[in-house]
Amino acid sequence: MFKTRLISGAALLVLAFLTIRAGGYVLLGTMLFLSVVGVFELYRALGISLREPVGIAGITSAALWYAVIAAAPETYRIIYLCGVMLVFMTIYVVTFPRYHSAQVIEGYFGVIYPAVLFSCIYLTRIAEGGALSVWLIFLAAWGSDTCAYCVGKLIGKHKMTPRLSPKKSVEGAVGGVIGASLLGAAFAAAAGQPIVPYVVICFFGAILSMIGDLAASAIKRDRGIKDYGTLIPGHGGVMDRFDSVLFTAPVILFLTKLLLS
Repeated sequence: MFKTRLISGAALLVLAFLTIRAGGYVLLGTMLFLSVVGVFELYRALGISLREPVGIAGITSAALWYAVIAAAPETYRIIYLCGVMLVFMTIYVVTFPRYHSAQVIEGYFGVIYPAVLFSCIYLTRIAEGGALSVWLIFLAAWGSDTCAYCVGKLIGKHKMTPRLSPKKSVEGAVGGVIGASLLGAAFAAAAGQPIVPYVVICFFGAILSMIGDLAASAIKRDRGIKDYGTLIPGHGGVMDRFDSVLFTAPVILFLTKLLLS
């Protein structure tokens, strides 16, 4: 199991490096694929069928979101997301009482959670200085996860969320945030960039990455499943592997625009 996880993890890192370095339509297409798979995995966990109107609307809206961010002016993005909400509410009204309100809310949530948050990787990449700052998403998410694991194994004693994730410790969480901040400093120094903004960005990115990890775990525990999928051997599904990245990406996008532009 460990060997499979290691090999698939290494392959994933290589693919991530190649697609992010390429940028453009290569990265856009990759994010589209991951988003559609993510929506599928989340809907399956929530019990939403892709053969039903809510499921069809969700998966279609997630895919069309990428056409909007690729071709339409930026001001149209919020209009599109409002329009998607109106579509879901129209389905709710027209088919009433076929769906409970919670199912319609979950349908819309499925578009925002995987699709819109995944797209923040692409939006960071195409922003000013994005060829460099986009890597902070993964430094903060995967870097903090690795550091948290190592520190937790060495000195972790106090459980952070015993009911949700018994293996995570307070010491590990602190180590993850500090580790990600140091990685940000090292990355800035190597790239000849100002160190303080990079440390701040990775600091907050690491905190949100942990929340993202726990949020995905909370949904799985609530629904009584172990993994979202099996696409990535040894890791589970897209939502299992990218849970922390999904929460880190929008934070990095915002902070890089705020501190580095």
